[in-house]
Amino acid sequence: MTAAALAAANAYRSLATATAGGSGAAKGAAATGAVPGQSFGSLVQDAMNTVVDSARHADAQTLAAAKGKGDLVDVVTAVAESQTAVQALVGVRDRVISAYQQIMQMPI
Repeated sequence: MTAAALAAANAYRSLATATAGGSGAAKGAAATGAVPGQSFGSLVQDAMNTVVDSARHADAQTLAAAKGKGDLVDVVTAVAESQTAVQALVGVRDRVISAYQQIMQMPI
């Protein structure tokens, strides 16, 4: 399983645990391996690092294929995983911006 797929699986597991009831925050933190009390900034940084690693892997696969040492299937898979990771990160960014805008529009 690639880093992007692992991050996505952990995020989905965390969401499912949090919405299932009980002590969702503790269960979600345990499921993702997150440290309780971990800052939002560090979570964003981890997500960015995952996307960057995915892009670097795709670049390496593309370079290997250009040199004739790689397989085209590996290149397509790596590029698709990188694209999925970027799309997920952009979706989260859009949701965070939307939430911020809604908070700023609330009356005091």
